[in-house]
Amino acid sequence: MISESFSLQRDVISIILGGGAGTRLFPLTKDRAKPAVPLAGKYRLVDIPISNCINSDLKRIFVLTQFQSSSLHRHIHQSYHFDDFSNGFIEIMAAQQTSENMEWYQGTADAVRHNMLHLQNHSHELALILCGDQLYRMDYRDLLEQHLSTRAEVTVATIPVRRDVTSQYGIMEIDDERQIQRFVEKPKDAKVLDSLKLQSPMLSTLRIHSDDDLYLASMGIYVFNRRSLEQGLALKNRSLDDFGKHIIPEMIHSHRVFAYVHHGYWEDIGTIKAFFESNLDLTGEQPMFNFFDVSAPIYSRPRYLPASRLLRCTLDRTLIADGCVIDDAIISHSVVGIRSWIDIGTVMKDCIIMGHDYYETPRLMMQAEAKGQPRMGIGQRCHLERVIVDKNTRIGNNVRITPEGKADNMDGPNFYVRDGIVVIPKNAIVPDGTII
Repeated sequence: MISESFSLQRDVISIILGGGAGTRLFPLTKDRAKPAVPLAGKYRLVDIPISNCINSDLKRIFVLTQFQSSSLHRHIHQSYHFDDFSNGFIEIMAAQQTSENMEWYQGTADAVRHNMLHLQNHSHELALILCGDQLYRMDYRDLLEQHLSTRAEVTVATIPVRRDVTSQYGIMEIDDERQIQRFVEKPKDAKVLDSLKLQSPMLSTLRIHSDDDLYLASMGIYVFNRRSLEQGLALKNRSLDDFGKHIIPEMIHSHRVFAYVHHGYWEDIGTIKAFFESNLDLTGEQPMFNFFDVSAPIYSRPRYLPASRLLRCTLDRTLIADGCVIDDAIISHSVVGIRSWIDIGTVMKDCIIMGHDYYETPRLMMQAEAKGQPRMGIGQRCHLERVIVDKNTRIGNNVRITPEGKADNMDGPNFYVRDGIVVIPKNAIVPDGTII
């Protein structure tokens, strides 16, 4: 247990990194930051780390942003408010140029480095650094407890992964005390991988049961002692811009750096395929991530929308968010976001419909009709399969959209194909009768 002399409210600050340009999630990141990408019909990705912080009784939270951040700022401002007597806050720290530094953030560590003067004005002994674009549930108090009990200066949250995905992560070698001895960023050499494999005694110690070859991968979640963070980001190390690539591998030679092993579900929502599969998994009978866990709820913006209205619909393994109107549609294995409008005779399979930011009024409908545009939503007698439809789109009647017969990655006039999935971008217009 964390000692009584240690206060989560007084001694810990949480720093959520807003991420870079998010090119692998394009076009979902064309007009928004990665943490602002909608999730599960009614949430945003940033709701995950913020909710984990709140559920862990950590309520001094900084969100560092840079790219396409206006919708992320708006969502956070509209979603999270602490009372005046809790000392809790969520502060957005947007990238800015100063007289001392005219550059934008060059990496995760550089983002924190840019804001160190401000962060140092807040009392704390530990800094918890988190990513804003991952799907997982963690009680950070367990991570902090291990950090304190091992007298670590840095702790890296890790998760066991199979050999076939090691090239996507930083992989660690640890000793019997879980202190990190080696950190290799995205290893590809077979001999290096063989030397990093978790051996049977270590698997038993870490309570990991698997017949696969497993490796410890960094989750991009770190705990730093205040002094250790200052040392890692010192001016002499200004060229070290990323925690995973530079700071952690450098510090294991001079500091007590330990691994914390996470045993639950974790997914890095870094690609269209990962985003697509993670969302659709939520529709299953036993999803890997459970939004229905009342012991650790996921929070988001209260929108005060009416209940969804479904008329003569056939639904299977489908999530329907608030405020939708769906008429005589057949929908299977799909996620339907807030304020979605789906008209008569439409069939959807393996789809993510993100919904709309507002309802289209009769006046706006008439204006769209005068321009020859379909109304917002999905029209009559459409067929969609393996499609992500971003927000505020207009899809006309008798439209067919499927990746069948297309390259896995290509760009069209009003669509993109990524990882074999068709993406209709935000605000796109798909006329009546279009076949994609």
